[in-house]
Amino acid sequence: MYEQVSHSLLNDILNRINPEISNQDLRHFYTRLGANFYAIHSLFERLYGHRSDFAEQAQNLVETMARQYIRRPDALRQLDLERERDYNWFLSQKWVGMALYVGGFAGDLRGLRENLNYFSELGVNLVHIMPIMLCPEGRSDGGYAVSDFRRIDPRVGTLEDLAALSEEMRRRDMLLVLDVVVNHTSDEHEWAQRARSGAPTYQDYYYTFGNRVVPDMFEQNMPEIFPQQAPGNFTWDETMQRWVMTVFNSYQWDLNYGNPAVFIEMLDIILFWANQGADILRLDAVAFLWKKIGSTCQNEREAHLILQLFKDCCQVAAPGVIFIAEAIVAPVEVAKYFGEDAVIAKECEIAYNATFMALLWDAVATKNARLLNQGIKSLPVKLERATWLNYIRCHDDIGLGFDDQDIVLAGYQPQEHRRFLIDYFTGRYPGSHARGLPFGENEKTGDARISGALASLVGLEHALEVGDSQGTEDAIALIILLHAMIFSFGGIALLYYGDALGTCNDDSYLDDPHKREDSRWIHRPAINWERAARRHTPGTAEFRIFTPLKRMIAVRKEIGVFADFNNRELLEVGNPHLFAFGRYNLNKPSERVLVIGNFSHKPQPLALADVAGWSPRCGRLVDLITGKHPEGINDSLVIPGFGCYWLSET
Repeated sequence: MYEQVSHSLLNDILNRINPEISNQDLRHFYTRLGANFYAIHSLFERLYGHRSDFAEQAQNLVETMARQYIRRPDALRQLDLERERDYNWFLSQKWVGMALYVGGFAGDLRGLRENLNYFSELGVNLVHIMPIMLCPEGRSDGGYAVSDFRRIDPRVGTLEDLAALSEEMRRRDMLLVLDVVVNHTSDEHEWAQRARSGAPTYQDYYYTFGNRVVPDMFEQNMPEIFPQQAPGNFTWDETMQRWVMTVFNSYQWDLNYGNPAVFIEMLDIILFWANQGADILRLDAVAFLWKKIGSTCQNEREAHLILQLFKDCCQVAAPGVIFIAEAIVAPVEVAKYFGEDAVIAKECEIAYNATFMALLWDAVATKNARLLNQGIKSLPVKLERATWLNYIRCHDDIGLGFDDQDIVLAGYQPQEHRRFLIDYFTGRYPGSHARGLPFGENEKTGDARISGALASLVGLEHALEVGDSQGTEDAIALIILLHAMIFSFGGIALLYYGDALGTCNDDSYLDDPHKREDSRWIHRPAINWERAARRHTPGTAEFRIFTPLKRMIAVRKEIGVFADFNNRELLEVGNPHLFAFGRYNLNKPSERVLVIGNFSHKPQPLALADVAGWSPRCGRLVDLITGKHPEGINDSLVIPGFGCYWLSET
């Protein structure tokens, strides 16, 4: 019966569709709409079916999808067809990405296009450009306070520049990733300005209230995201004479997805950027999309329904585009952003593996893999047609979001251990040469997150300054080890710009009054291309980092077991300094790779008996990274200090 209602509504919508739409060639659109409309209607009705304007909004929804389908360039429509046929295309091991700020990497979009050879040289074929949409000067939150969703910051370039970049990247078989900030807008956005002017329609685009009664009810359960610089979750707007929800910063107004007009506006924006040539769209702050009194206003069921609806609508208008969920939440929650109770990803095909990232940093500080081994057990199994984004550093801070129970099982006391990690990476702990800075530090609780470049956090900056040759060796080895982990774990490996060159902290942000209070800018550098040229000079730190990373990327792309089909087995070994897992081919048992990382500065033995199912059957083990046979003694392998092996049988 419900399916009949859905079909009836669709017939009504198509009968009333605007002639400027219906007169277009919509063959593929109608086929996809028919295949997906039952799901779309079910979700849209569940979210908004109680409203008197439901039928009108459903009409707007379909016409929005149709208009963006019509505007979709022919080359992208062809790509849609190819990816519909090869629907597991993004699970391949060939994808290796890099996240960057255009201004810091190459000045603007034209400069980025001129430097595409750098990515090809390294082996990177997926480029994530941090936000480029128009934001107010000084109140941009690094690009995440958008004042116009369809305009590019003129300092970065134009839509024409982006189109040229996208076309050249497609020619090179490179993927383009763009950000869409779906949770909030800048208070200088047109919608916010109209709300300020007193327009009820646009005040309903946000959460605005004339007094503190409802805000106080929300505040009883909502945590503070930035308690030091942006306390509370509501801001009084003097012009509007109303309180407005501002979860992140006072100038970032949270969108009200209880209003279907907001959903349709944001869907239109998502499809707009899909039509600019984005292969992947990173949806920012998705855990916050639905607000409900009496809850933390994070990870609500309705937030997942919104993402499912975005996905189903995108399947109609631009099915070749996939989503990244920016949800830095507990492991038990993050996997839900793939989509619950499904085989394929019904929400976002890709999610940040923030747990793996944080656990790797714990292993760096402790010089052992106890918490890393324990924490990985808590990482949920992903869906078959979804994948992790594995990274070491990104534009944001490092959060210490480990599960307290895992910390206890690893032999630590949670509060004390987090305090140790903060002290270690900010250089306060005796013997630490890390040069990180605290971010969001709470003086009352001692909690904080960590800012800093990879090279500075592992001690390379200090070692180069004081001429410590052993410290330099160790830091470079750690950089290579950490990348070896994300390259082999399973998923899309995402490097951060500058890391392949050993780029250290950039404290020039302190000279900018708009940035100096945000320590995250210390790891958002401007690339010195003269220094980057040292990657071709043997003996330099740049060469000693760039060359092995380039080699590992090339090897990864050739080894089929590194594709992400839930084909990883965590191995428990007797040595607490080692992290070991196996990668295997589900269809060819003979194809397998044993990955071992040593987080101690000293060589560590691994008894082959501890990896009984992965010891050589009849041949010898060879390290795929170097092509050499590993050292061994008395039925044990010896893994060098801060070393890593990708072992296969010859």
